[in-house]
Amino acid sequence: MKRFVLLDTAVIPTGGALCLFEYGDDFVIKIQRGNGNQLMNTRTHGSEDALAEIPCKRIAGRPQVRVLIGGLGMGFTLASALRHLGPDAEVLVAELVPGVIEWNHGALGEKSGHPVRDRRAQVLNQDVAELLQQQPESFDAIMLDVDNGPEGLTQKSNSWLYSLDGLHACARALRPAGVLAVWSASADRAFSDKLAKAGFKAEEVQVFAHGNRGTRHTIWIAEKRKR
Repeated sequence: MKRFVLLDTAVIPTGGALCLFEYGDDFVIKIQRGNGNQLMNTRTHGSEDALAEIPCKRIAGRPQVRVLIGGLGMGFTLASALRHLGPDAEVLVAELVPGVIEWNHGALGEKSGHPVRDRRAQVLNQDVAELLQQQPESFDAIMLDVDNGPEGLTQKSNSWLYSLDGLHACARALRPAGVLAVWSASADRAFSDKLAKAGFKAEEVQVFAHGNRGTRHTIWIAEKRKR
């Protein structure tokens, strides 16, 4: 009978902690508070794959593609981006929790194929919100998966990123015709409206968390409008 085995705990700089569990052949990350809600696991990562696949397919033909991923998680979004981009691409990943980076260099990283070892990838222990504001017109695509989405935030400090100011910062950090992709556990019409106000042409895409049935997650694919 499978059971959760706690492997490690990682402190979140803004408060709280994440817990890495082994569950049979899989790994699970939970947040250490309340009911210990499960945030992600290595068995269901279809929507994390799609978060990178959809925008990267749109920009793959551009020269020297440069993309930013907000949130390393279990490495599946990074692995997907690398699969769909060419040899001259550069993929930056901003991860706030040092422990999550360490886990991806260890046994957890095997599940996603150790994308952190790819020479095109650079993982920074930094808040993605800071990085966005430091590098104007630097990215062909930005992929954000730092929380449960615009609603149900696990960290209130992430709320700025989903605000109108945060989305304007994303638009400024994108190159012309750049693409912003935002992962969410659920749909949110108000967020679609907010993307439009921030200068994006956006669509909501529903993707399965695993396989082709069951739980669906939402990904906003938002293209930066021409000035």
